[in-house]
Amino acid sequence: MQLHLLALNPTDSVTQGFLPAARAMGLDVTVLTDQPAAHRAVYPDTEVVGCDVRDFRAVIAAASRGPAPDAVFTNSDHLQAQAALACDWFGLPGKDWRAALGAKDKARMRRRLADAGADTVWAAELPADREPSDVLDGIGVPYPCVVKPREGVAGEDVVLADDADALLRHCERIRARRPGAALVVEEFLPGDLCTLETLGDGTVLHVLGGFRTQLSPPPHFIEERLTFVPDHPAPVVEQVLAQLAALGVGFGACHTEFVVHEGRARLIEVNYRAIGDQCDLLLAELLGIPYFELVLATHLGRPLPDDLGARTGRAARLDYPCADRPGTLTAAPGPADLGLGDVRLTYRPARDIGEWRDVHHSNRDFLGIVRAIGDSQESVDRAVDGFLAGCRWEITP
Repeated sequence: MQLHLLALNPTDSVTQGFLPAARAMGLDVTVLTDQPAAHRAVYPDTEVVGCDVRDFRAVIAAASRGPAPDAVFTNSDHLQAQAALACDWFGLPGKDWRAALGAKDKARMRRRLADAGADTVWAAELPADREPSDVLDGIGVPYPCVVKPREGVAGEDVVLADDADALLRHCERIRARRPGAALVVEEFLPGDLCTLETLGDGTVLHVLGGFRTQLSPPPHFIEERLTFVPDHPAPVVEQVLAQLAALGVGFGACHTEFVVHEGRARLIEVNYRAIGDQCDLLLAELLGIPYFELVLATHLGRPLPDDLGARTGRAARLDYPCADRPGTLTAAPGPADLGLGDVRLTYRPARDIGEWRDVHHSNRDFLGIVRAIGDSQESVDRAVDGFLAGCRWEITP
């Protein structure tokens, strides 16, 4: 069976998750990407075809050459609508392209939720062809508020503004980095930031648990730690699932970020794909399920079992040490796989020694990723804290 996988840059989710899963399933894989050299360097034995994957017409044309596809799949935030349109073109199982587009476009997501009566958040779109000051003048922005790219990812250029002057400054800085980008300004939603991880086949929808997220201090929103939560309170899960249903989301993997305040769950963003930054690798190991195979199976039209057989009763956590200044990384710990009592801890660098980087106030600042699984949260926390205390990263300006 032929799988066409759409990708931009190489990611751990694809390299360590979906490609090995596809091989285990006996699938023939063709990677369609606009960065073919980067992918060939990472997995030279996989067929890689250069393609303007942001253009669904180019994707359909590329997938039409050679064996007919049995599945078209992507785990990229930026390519969900393109993959969904290609699936529709070839008559393959896939996501509704309208739902994929509505999840990606944060302004559209807010409008759809409001129109469905699922939730209403004050939000205003700043079109790419208009000055922010012209749009914001006199519309009664509630402060504090959050400004972010309409179609951004990974928390990049998401900033809290306490007043009008700060909001305009942030808009100018984002536009300087992203010329022509449309922005969204919305009310700040207080509460604890959490995630819900789901997997569906269009009929059956499984909730795999979620995470509680620790963020950096404002005004930025950098994810510094994620702690696994096997079961959010049932009323919270019901609220999140109802909002996802209003968006038409429920096929394949979905990673949803939301806040809970006084028992009310409100969506921050919907990432219609598997959670990244090695959280998906941790989920597969923690739950003891063939997570990546199951995601691909839905795109092959195979129904999910009523019971995934997920293992329960264990604890997990991920930590992301971050760069706090621009410069060259001159010292850092190497990869590690450790058994610390009942805890299995894995560390992987996210940046090479000798590499210079600016500070982005997003996951691009990660120096490495620690993930740990154990019998209790106490033992996991103790192991991770002890490991990090013995690590040293040096950044030279």
